[in-house]
Amino acid sequence: MILSEIHVYPIKSVTGWAVDRAHVHPWGLEGDRRWAVVGPDGDNLWLGEYPRLLAVTATELPAGGLLLSARGLPDLRVPPADGPSVPVGFTGLDHAMLAAPEAHAWFTELLGVPARLVWLDDPARRSVDPAHGGLPGEVVSFAWDAPLLLITTASSRRLDEWIEQGAAERGEASGARSPLRFRPSVMVEGAEPFEEDTWREVRIGTVSFRVSELCDRCAVTTIDPHTYRKGKEPLRTLAAHRRWDGKTWFGIRLVPRDVGEIRVGDPVIAG
Repeated sequence: MILSEIHVYPIKSVTGWAVDRAHVHPWGLEGDRRWAVVGPDGDNLWLGEYPRLLAVTATELPAGGLLLSARGLPDLRVPPADGPSVPVGFTGLDHAMLAAPEAHAWFTELLGVPARLVWLDDPARRSVDPAHGGLPGEVVSFAWDAPLLLITTASSRRLDEWIEQGAAERGEASGARSPLRFRPSVMVEGAEPFEEDTWREVRIGTVSFRVSELCDRCAVTTIDPHTYRKGKEPLRTLAAHRRWDGKTWFGIRLVPRDVGEIRVGDPVIAG
């Protein structure tokens, strides 16, 4: 097996970037989800409720900060966050640092609701939730339940086959499908479909990871990344083939055991 893709999401819930290499920290990939968009009360403005977040691309600037782009809005350079610490509503995290005011205005205009951009100055402050397989000392950025999410191309292809088969049986168009709807950190080529369900340890190149849990999937996967509209797939098909314990499942969550660099093409060993 080999590592076929790496994706980094600079701001939680916005469009990610494909990169050919990334440094692995205890809390996740370098530059991954250190920023988040919150409401006035500090609660996360969730992609499932605000699909237009997918219109945003965020590029890290060499001197720190971000370049924000979205169709219909002027590009905005956001300097490194140096605002006050404010309350936020993330599990295991009670405060984060405010970005510059112009970033708040930009996201408010984009979403049509009051919004603020915040920075997680020290991701070692946030523990992986024990309810999602976290162990003492494990930490995570603004990513939800684990530092990384892994999916395999074989499982993605099998799901596409199921979706196409179901659409044909119903006389429907199969519709656009993309593994990026699952917002993976890493994708692995060469496994058998859903072989990853049985893995407990994964090694990518020289970096080892612990599998903390299987990943249960939510309505975010049903958002078309081009139109920002919600549909029925892939959750409808996952529910038919991959539903147990009242949830649908696709992919696995990883917690780094080591730090180091991973590269596209690295060998992957799992078991």
